[in-house]
Amino acid sequence: MKNYYGILGVSRDASEAELKKAYRQLAMKYHPDRNPDNKEAEEKFKEINEAYSCLSDAEKRANYDRFGTAEGVGAGFSPFGAGFGDVFEDIFGDFFGTFTGRRRPRPTKGDDLRYDLDITLMEAAFGTEKIIEVPRWENCSDCKGTGAAPGKGPVTCSNCKGTGQVRFQQGFFSVSKTCGKCHGGGKIITDPCKTCKGQGKIKKYRDISVKIPPGVDAGSKLRMSGEGELGIYGGPPGDLYIILNVEEHPFFKREGMSLYCKVPISFPQAALGAEIEVPTLDGVTKLKIPSGTPSGRAFHLKGKGMPRLGGHPRGDQIVIVNIEVPKHLTPRQREILEEFSKINGDEVSKSFREKLKDLFAGTKT
Repeated sequence: MKNYYGILGVSRDASEAELKKAYRQLAMKYHPDRNPDNKEAEEKFKEINEAYSCLSDAEKRANYDRFGTAEGVGAGFSPFGAGFGDVFEDIFGDFFGTFTGRRRPRPTKGDDLRYDLDITLMEAAFGTEKIIEVPRWENCSDCKGTGAAPGKGPVTCSNCKGTGQVRFQQGFFSVSKTCGKCHGGGKIITDPCKTCKGQGKIKKYRDISVKIPPGVDAGSKLRMSGEGELGIYGGPPGDLYIILNVEEHPFFKREGMSLYCKVPISFPQAALGAEIEVPTLDGVTKLKIPSGTPSGRAFHLKGKGMPRLGGHPRGDQIVIVNIEVPKHLTPRQREILEEFSKINGDEVSKSFREKLKDLFAGTKT
């Protein structure tokens, strides 16, 4: 008797998965399409099919293990017998086409769409609602999606007789492949619709309302289910992804939930202290500047920054004060500053020199 286990190169206790894996590898290796005019490979291919047809069937395998034979295999073996055809098509169907006629079109989800949307910092902070115009392909209303001129219709493909497949002999069996004339549709348009030029679809623009939640940032992605391209063969539509870009603000700079801003103050305000007005997202607020404030000092306004995505809590607004030096002085201003300089003397320079003295003390040898 033939050693089916040896033919497939597996042990007698091989699992179904191991049998199928071995068969896949050998069938691909000895397939007639890969070995044209090779009688030895063709016979080997038949032998592999015969072995797998027996061992993949639990009842046949039990009979083979017990008696050395199995009903339905041997001289009367057919590579397209019950059960085996499904396995064979699973392996070769996508490459060689179907073997039993036209494959049924599968419902396919439509493509996803992308829309880039610019918003302001204020809109990102508090949320907003935008109306956007999105293009997508839809069935032509004139031809109802057929692609043929009104009153006309697609005709049956003469090459495949409407099956969408053409059959030809390949080795010892026949193979069906997609028809090259109708591209598998089974129909050909001889008189195309002028509106859609035979495509059956036209691009239409739709107004879509988009709700933007508070706290979004640049690069945030909003998904609108079912607003993408229409599905194929009854499949669901794709989704619409809206990518947000937050425009730069002339006053605020955002870092996460924090807002930074620079506010100028005068030398007298810094030296004597003052109360200044600072813009925030909520309006103008008061900020106390203590006396002796240096340039570059940061002040935190609690809860005046950006909100967490979806709402509260909010971050802080960091106000950095910069002391502005006037470029043009009036005679009176100059007089006052000169008097101040005389009174103050060289205190700043003396303090700086003392720090340097301490820093470099003991460096001389």
